[in-house]
Amino acid sequence: MSLRNVDLNLLRAFDALMEERNVTRAAQRLSLSQPAVSGMLNRLRDVFSDPLFVRTQRGITPTLRAQQLAGAVKQLLADVDHLLQPTHFDPAQARFTVTLSGTDYAMRAVVVPFTRALMAQAPGIQVAVRPLNEAHLPEDMERGAIDLALLTPQSAPPDLHARTLFDEQYVGVIRQGHPAAQQDGLNLETFCALHHGIVSLQGGGFFGATDEALAQLGKTRRVAVSVPSFVMLLDLVRCSDLVALVPRRLLTDTSGLQPFEPPLPVPGFTKVMAWHARTHHDAGHQWVRDILVGACDSTWVTTP
Repeated sequence: MSLRNVDLNLLRAFDALMEERNVTRAAQRLSLSQPAVSGMLNRLRDVFSDPLFVRTQRGITPTLRAQQLAGAVKQLLADVDHLLQPTHFDPAQARFTVTLSGTDYAMRAVVVPFTRALMAQAPGIQVAVRPLNEAHLPEDMERGAIDLALLTPQSAPPDLHARTLFDEQYVGVIRQGHPAAQQDGLNLETFCALHHGIVSLQGGGFFGATDEALAQLGKTRRVAVSVPSFVMLLDLVRCSDLVALVPRRLLTDTSGLQPFEPPLPVPGFTKVMAWHARTHHDAGHQWVRDILVGACDSTWVTTP
């Protein structure tokens, strides 16, 4: 293979085909005709001496050789785009899309204030939010499907860049009017005797950080409900006699709820922002990351 046989348009076509897995959609993305993209695919096959993509009932699927090339091609195109970008970044004139991934907690605690701040300063930057899939995150980052991931330090892949956003703590919530809410706080015995709700991201779990803390004291509680979402858990607490511990930053709206300090210390967690090397030096993405950090710093947090 010789570099004389490769141009950036071929590599952009390859990247679009990897993303879309469909020749017609790749052509639309590149503003080219389908025959033109098919011709570019034939040239790519000659260059790399590999079919690169094979037809399936739903479009095309990459060969192993194409999968091996995908990350390097994505990085090369990003580097070229960086070279061609002006050194001055003007948020008001910027036009691109930032794709974030996180849990429902991160979407509520981070994405909401971040989007508000971003729209005020850079209305041309679009935000796409996707559910977090930690198993596929390195691959999604590498191929450009995800730009920023909201994680804990323990779950952040070591080959990604990362920046700490904040340390989170848990706060108790109970519905206003609950018999236990009339007391002067909740002591440990009352806390353990109530029915509890818990979030299990994978679903079906009934043991969490609070149970670990209780076990160290020789105590247990009864977890009556397990749900995959903190937002759902808060709604359940508002309309039932459940009690729950939730991250403090979720309590921007305490209507129908009475927050309280847990009657035992429960370790919190740290939230970080992670990104791939392909966007590390990009002025626009650097600015976006700074806005996200600032939005977390300025988020109003309710205290009991």
